[in-house]
Amino acid sequence: MHIRLCAYEALTPLQREQLLGIEVHPEQIAFCGNIESALHSLPAQAHDGIKGLALLTDELPVAFLLLKRQLLLPHWAETGSATLHALQVDSRMQGQGLGKACLRELPQAIHRFWPEVRQLMLSVSPFNASALAFYLSQGWVEQGEAYRGERRLVLSLEPMSPRLLQAG
Repeated sequence: MHIRLCAYEALTPLQREQLLGIEVHPEQIAFCGNIESALHSLPAQAHDGIKGLALLTDELPVAFLLLKRQLLLPHWAETGSATLHALQVDSRMQGQGLGKACLRELPQAIHRFWPEVRQLMLSVSPFNASALAFYLSQGWVEQGEAYRGERRLVLSLEPMSPRLLQAG
């Protein structure tokens, strides 16, 4: 199985249509929304402050996430960082390590699109215990409250060598 993280704008029309088929468990919608709400966040014209990324397995979209930076950062995020939003893995594909694959591929994608970003941040509800445990198990570090009880998590991004950036 070939896995890669792909910018939304690089998806084929068929892949964009397939992306609409991503479903999340009903109990997760309160935390990450659905695919339609995530895609609705993307502007009609490419904007340097927001990026949609799809995880493809054998060229089929199975997960989606949003990244924001600069003027689109939430108030709780540090200047110069990027924030992760709406990570959604198709419920029919969960348990196969696809969420881990998204996070594993994410630093290289960020360095490719926004090389000046040195840390990634997100907020997670304390009531979403599985998501909190997942991010912590993947190297994210809790740094207090983001807002209204949400936990703020941070992942430092190591500078990448030019050779690794070209491979992406």
